[in-house]
Amino acid sequence: MRRSGIFFSLFLLSALSIFIGVKDLVLQALLQGDAQQWLILLTTRIPRTVSLILAGATMSVCGLIMQHLTQNKFVSPTTAGTMDSARLGILIVMLFLPNASTTIRTFAAFVFAFFGTMIFLALSRLLPTKDPIFLPLLGVMFGNIVGSVATFFAYQFQLIQNMSSWLQGNFSLVAKGSYELLYLTIPLFFIIYVFAYFFTIIGLGEDLAVNLGINYPLIQLFGIGLVAAASGLVLIMVGTVPFLGVIVPNIVSLIYGDHVKQNLLITALCGSLFLMFCDILSRVVIAPYEVPVSLTVGILGSLIFIYLLVRRRRA
Repeated sequence: MRRSGIFFSLFLLSALSIFIGVKDLVLQALLQGDAQQWLILLTTRIPRTVSLILAGATMSVCGLIMQHLTQNKFVSPTTAGTMDSARLGILIVMLFLPNASTTIRTFAAFVFAFFGTMIFLALSRLLPTKDPIFLPLLGVMFGNIVGSVATFFAYQFQLIQNMSSWLQGNFSLVAKGSYELLYLTIPLFFIIYVFAYFFTIIGLGEDLAVNLGINYPLIQLFGIGLVAAASGLVLIMVGTVPFLGVIVPNIVSLIYGDHVKQNLLITALCGSLFLMFCDILSRVVIAPYEVPVSLTVGILGSLIFIYLLVRRRRA
């Protein structure tokens, strides 16, 4: 699909997202200046649509960067322990600073996500095989260990329901005044674009990167920092969205190749498109009730993930 087609599809789904909900929005009433209709539009529908676009783009781009940093197509923030580490950081803030601001929680998520990813990379160097399946399995196991620790302490201090409901991927509570931190992902996107050439070289391996004069450890550290910051922002604002960072970059690379700078915008658009589609499906499948989008993405994403695994095995 051409970029113009992706843009057009995203525009159509965005318009559809704005007009789907428990309360019907009528275009004629909006044009006539109906106060209630405009209140719903500006308070919930537009913020939700914007947050879907930003979250989908961010998680897809984070997955793309992680895959180049690790030279593995099945690594992403959700399969490398990054999101689970961020959850642990948020839990610790909830325990010791229950009245902490969103900024402090975001910073804690960033710090724990960064160091959790560093531990994952350190563990990955101990693998005796280059089989691409083992690295995401290691990440999933590491993430489950971290998540189990977080769940244990949450259970001990009676925070399990609070943590589970708050960090579950769900856009139904997104409203004006509660999602604006997601705009910080936009400058992160531009920073990634500036350094996209370096991430492409890093994806070719450490030896080649060093021979081309690139400081491999520094660029890898910088990339992990960007991914940790972006993942922490998404987790704080909308919760965990599984598989998005794995399947979207893989599908894009199958069609357009592996150059980061060329694929960055397409990956972001496709991530927003896929998440928007899943969110609309979540709203209409049992309307007027709503399924958490993380469940819908998990079902569709797992099927696509299995297909990618089987396809790689046959190749």
